[in-house]
Amino acid sequence: MHMLALFLQQNSYDPKMVPGILAAVLGFYLILFLVIAVILIIPAWFISKKAGFSPWLSLINIIPTFGLLIWLYIIAFSEWKTAPTTTAVAWQPPPPPAPPQV
Repeated sequence: MHMLALFLQQNSYDPKMVPGILAAVLGFYLILFLVIAVILIIPAWFISKKAGFSPWLSLINIIPTFGLLIWLYIIAFSEWKTAPTTTAVAWQPPPPPAPPQV
């Protein structure tokens, strides 16, 4: 945006170029927004699925700034609907034989 402001401050610009420049800047920001949204949604999709929630909950991250915050509060303060896992007991050798009695 600063480059656009500097460009428009110069006296030697063509007014016909301004809509094209604005379209390019808005297109860049749209692509940047979509890339950031995908980067946030994919991990949130897997975390939601593993936590027992609907993976579609991760689409709340589309809302700029507050979407991630809302999703984090939902995930952090709700009860996860996962089955408790059984703890695997490692194999332990049998105890040593008792010492001989004299």
